[in-house]
Amino acid sequence: MPTRRQYLQHTLRHSSLTVMTALWAASGLWPELTWAYEKSAFEAQSPANVYKALGLPMPVASKDVWLTAPEIAENAAVVRLSFGCTLPNIRRMMLLVEKNPADLSAMFTLTEWVEPNFTTTVKMAQSTDVFAVAVAADGKAFFAKKEVKITLGGCG
Repeated sequence: MPTRRQYLQHTLRHSSLTVMTALWAASGLWPELTWAYEKSAFEAQSPANVYKALGLPMPVASKDVWLTAPEIAENAAVVRLSFGCTLPNIRRMMLLVEKNPADLSAMFTLTEWVEPNFTTTVKMAQSTDVFAVAVAADGKAFFAKKEVKITLGGCG
């Protein structure tokens, strides 16, 4: 009968799932089981309702939060957005597309080991404002905003 120590050593040596779990935990990108209590935030129809669902105050505009987006997106099905923050102690970054069927497009929970800089692609319903929101460890929220105009396609 193997001991607990032998079992753990064997598992660590031979399980790719364990290796992936260790890598996720070490990188700070551990996939949290947050869908259940944040589902209402992803279904919210306005930025104010997103903040309310997450228990956040209304964010304040900040030059330390940045958002890079095209002024005119030729294909609304593929709009590349980059966003981030230079403030210390940021624990959550969010991307909101105001006139989409669901405003909250992306949300990342951060640890101190993760740099708050992200690039993603979203599908947009129509021309609208896009918000990058950073939430600090003390609960304060900050945002950057940019209008993106759509010429073709969309999800609406």
